[in-house]
Amino acid sequence: MFDVLTRADLIRDGFSSRAITAAVKSGDLVRARQDRYLARDAPPPLVDAVRVGGRLGCLSLLALLGVFVFDGSTLHVHMERGDSRMRSRLSRRRRLPDRGKRGPMLLHWRRLTDEPGLGAVGVIDALISAVRCQEPRHAIATLDSALNLGVIDDVGFAEVFARLPARFQLLRGFVDARAQAGTETLVRLMAQRLGCHVVLQVVFEGVGRVDLVLDGWLVVECDSRAFHGTWEQRLKDYRRDRALAAKGLCVLRLAAEDILYRPESVVESLRGLIHSRRQL
Repeated sequence: MFDVLTRADLIRDGFSSRAITAAVKSGDLVRARQDRYLARDAPPPLVDAVRVGGRLGCLSLLALLGVFVFDGSTLHVHMERGDSRMRSRLSRRRRLPDRGKRGPMLLHWRRLTDEPGLGAVGVIDALISAVRCQEPRHAIATLDSALNLGVIDDVGFAEVFARLPARFQLLRGFVDARAQAGTETLVRLMAQRLGCHVVLQVVFEGVGRVDLVLDGWLVVECDSRAFHGTWEQRLKDYRRDRALAAKGLCVLRLAAEDILYRPESVVESLRGLIHSRRQL
């Protein structure tokens, strides 16, 4: 996905100079900038990052890997000393003008800890930047997602925190690799702030797996349009909820849009249910 080739690479692979020129003209190869070529199906964020003389990284790289990031609209590009002529006229992490339909670009000049590829930084460096670049709750959700998907293992996780400044170490204790979606992480953090005991990915006989269980009685399901948009899926959800109610459990379904963009309303809903239960 992130292969970026030089002219020497292409010639070594059997291309002649004439064949390279023909492939670029036909669109089979994309010449992002001098001596940097990509396949025609290379992800546009990768092409853009290489085109400005940098490497894809931070939230943009993680999003392409399927890792949760809160805002993927900005292109995050890592630059290093000597990477590009742009360095002389751009300040550190300066936000560039809007790129039209593709949104704005943010340049990172932080020194990388691992040797990067021609097109993208390593995952460890991307996660280090993502922690520094997001609010703490979103950073935790990104780390949860990376662990859950296997993008990093426990050794990589430890390495990320070994390279982060001391002020970020507190986040480490909040990471939970069982979370299967960023929205689950965000709700878990909300519930924990309200003093709840939270268990993730609980399996109930005759029902299956649920997202979260709070204080042993409140089941919270985090629903997105992608997985709960059809009537057939909603009918399945209603029947699951009814089966959980038969077990004496209360079910609260939350829309991903509300969790992400209206968190205060979600907290109020949780607080209302929890408070009413504690008053019994």
